[in-house]
Amino acid sequence: MSEPNKPFVVTDRRKFTMDGTPRPDADPSPEPEAREVPAAAPAPPLEFKSPHAAAPEPPASSTPEPPADAPPLPTASEMEQANTAYQQTADHLDTAVRAANPGMEHPPAMNFEQIVHSIYMTAIVQLGGATKPGEQPKIDLMGARQSIDMLAILGEKTKGNLTPAESQLMDNALFEIRMGFLEVTQALARSAANRQPPPPPGAPGVPGRPTIVR
Repeated sequence: MSEPNKPFVVTDRRKFTMDGTPRPDADPSPEPEAREVPAAAPAPPLEFKSPHAAAPEPPASSTPEPPADAPPLPTASEMEQANTAYQQTADHLDTAVRAANPGMEHPPAMNFEQIVHSIYMTAIVQLGGATKPGEQPKIDLMGARQSIDMLAILGEKTKGNLTPAESQLMDNALFEIRMGFLEVTQALARSAANRQPPPPPGAPGVPGRPTIVR
């Protein structure tokens, strides 16, 4: 059996009236202390990423990584042993050469100027500069180009580390062999343009074949 409906009672728990005076029928129990709710941390701003955007590049390393298939680097001890053995062998070779050629002077020590002269003379020979009078010059354009590029790379890698005399030597050597390369290639182009192709067989005026005059 259902219970009879109970009346709905509204209890006014306010302790002050509208004008701020205490109410006589207010509950004298103290109000519960308000708890401070910590403020939520602000959410980071949303970033829109395009599906076509490129992946961020990793930070560049100051020293490039060696390739995976590169041989292991020699240790400092191995480098020192190889250098010592090389110097001893080179000294024995110099002694043997001077013994076989009395009066021969000791070869000068290698330096930067000799390296530049060596590459320079190699390019000159490849351009036909060492051809004797009356002989057909043998020209190696691809080899000369590699020698010129080799000297240019040497100049770039040593830039800022050369004396004024060494820098002037490098500039003069590069200028001369580049100009020589241009002169040889232009001469070969003119020679090919002036060379007339032979007439085809049976053409008018070719000896040994009849010519029909109409």
